[in-house]
Amino acid sequence: MASYPANAEMLKLTMPQLLLKRAAATPEQVAMREKDFGIWNELSWREVETQVRRAALGLLKLGVAPGDKVAVIADNIPQWPIMELAAQSIGAISIGVYQSSVREEVRYLLDYSEASIIFAEDEEQADKVLDLRDGLPLVKKLIYEDPRGMRAYLDNDWLMSWEELLASGVQLQELEPQLFEEHVAQGKADDICHLSTTSGTTGRPKAAMLSHRNYLSMAYALHQVDPLSDSDDYVSFLPFAWIVEQVFGLAVPLITGMVVNFPESSETAMKDLKEIGPHMMLGAPRVWEGVQSSIWVKMDESYPPNRWVYRKLMDVGKRAADYRMRGKPMPWTLALSYRLAHFALFRPLKDQLGFLRLKRAYTGGAALGPDAFKFFQGLGINLKQVYGQTETAGLAYIQQDGDVKHDTVGLPLPGVEVRISESGEVLTRCAGVCHGYYKRPDDFAKVRDEEGWFYSGDAGYLDDDGHLVIIDRVSDVMHTGSGHMFSPQFIENKLKFSPFIKEAVVYGDKRPYVTAMVNVDPLTVGKWAEDKGISYTTYADLSQNSEVAKLILSEVVKVNAELQDQERISRFVLLYKLLDADDEELTRTGKVRRGFIAECYLPILEALYDSAVNEVSIRAEFKYQDGQTVQIETDVTILQPQAQDSAQVVSR
Repeated sequence: MASYPANAEMLKLTMPQLLLKRAAATPEQVAMREKDFGIWNELSWREVETQVRRAALGLLKLGVAPGDKVAVIADNIPQWPIMELAAQSIGAISIGVYQSSVREEVRYLLDYSEASIIFAEDEEQADKVLDLRDGLPLVKKLIYEDPRGMRAYLDNDWLMSWEELLASGVQLQELEPQLFEEHVAQGKADDICHLSTTSGTTGRPKAAMLSHRNYLSMAYALHQVDPLSDSDDYVSFLPFAWIVEQVFGLAVPLITGMVVNFPESSETAMKDLKEIGPHMMLGAPRVWEGVQSSIWVKMDESYPPNRWVYRKLMDVGKRAADYRMRGKPMPWTLALSYRLAHFALFRPLKDQLGFLRLKRAYTGGAALGPDAFKFFQGLGINLKQVYGQTETAGLAYIQQDGDVKHDTVGLPLPGVEVRISESGEVLTRCAGVCHGYYKRPDDFAKVRDEEGWFYSGDAGYLDDDGHLVIIDRVSDVMHTGSGHMFSPQFIENKLKFSPFIKEAVVYGDKRPYVTAMVNVDPLTVGKWAEDKGISYTTYADLSQNSEVAKLILSEVVKVNAELQDQERISRFVLLYKLLDADDEELTRTGKVRRGFIAECYLPILEALYDSAVNEVSIRAEFKYQDGQTVQIETDVTILQPQAQDSAQVVSR
């Protein structure tokens, strides 16, 4: 079978030009699969190119010109990358919007980007835009892919179906057969092709202007470190609006020919993953933490002898992981023990998860606790950290096989330069650094100097082996009232390794001691409560239960034992609701918006630093996506690990 291996010449092309070359070289090879109604449907590279061609010509008929913006709001479906490539083929610029975005976020991004065409997957996404029509005068058409539920809008001249767009492209192609190739040929590698929004931890997200070369250079650099082939499978289920998924789900397949598999829905992603058995996988920390929690729950439901065997074999796995991560041979006794553990537990477990064929798994977007790495490496899953920013095309550093240090983000990718500023900030220079922030040149001038160094905003250092260690955001590094410097993120990660803790937000800057707000994990704590015969109705009811408080208190005490005296958590609360991106408490990639949370929960934060207060009465309002609101009243108890006794937990 014909092949088109990755090579450095690809970096001189645009992504649509690379698509044409790959489709010509390997027309029948599978490029994408999508599960629909339980059936995996395949698209070859020729079929992908055909759809891109028709969609691009359809956009031309709608009046889309070079430099126009085409926004995409959808789940992970083949039409997302196809629409992006179609827009880029005619010199337009794509921008992704998270499918979980609420209407106000959608309005802001469409207005800020000056989008002229919107692609919305279905009725749910279309509804977010339809109400905004009067405020979006630049939008020419709203194109939808899924016709279900759209019958009521048939008389709306603003709407066009995906099939109508493709049919329109066919008509133009019949009139001008070479028009598509002519437009694609005009593209240059350094043309801006995509606007990728930053995480927005400190305010409104900005849009980084990325070129074809930005994307393809980092995808090729990844391939140089971790080679991939056109027979490798990848499952795309993280939001395509996230820069790292853009690289893994679009640029890497164009470079390597890797097959991208799209689950039936986000809810069935982990189940569908089992059917594919991918060779490569990308998961945000929350994904891996969720997998770890589900394993814990299943083992907790098992018989005592099984739990005992599991703990013993996991101990073997973690000891073996220490050698594997360092690329060193194991002692023969440990190698034999691990082989037995592999066949008895690890292989069947990986098979159930769909991880049996995994060559490498990656995590990025936020820090993952060191213990989580050792857990998955112990199972034989080659989990590694990638690190970068939206402004560096998502990745610039990676942990390499046999050289994984769980407390670092690894080594620079080929072509990436790194240095640490006098203030301790990580600076990066590479071909992936974007061309600026859209409509915000002054903001970009603050983070990129004349020599091309990008100022990441992260504090870090290089260890003796050249590995990059990230401490925290420069703006988030804190000092206690006594002047001791500490990283709240480091403490938060320690807390989140507990199977009972889903999220934690630490405070203590210029304060006499460190405090925290904690979200219990409803899955594992709910199972624990069920086993204990503890009844509850809502998350608020569960989180404020006195027995649950004792459980989390013991977990915090364990974490405190591993911290320096000045970093130990003195007082904390269990929040009565889960932190949520829809409430702007988290970014769409799951990062905590520390300042915003402090404002939202100011009475609780003030009480944490008032030793005379041991309980806070809360009246709050929840607003659901359908617009309904519900009032909640509860008393939040302040817990104190130093006491290490249940007297600090007020019974209800």
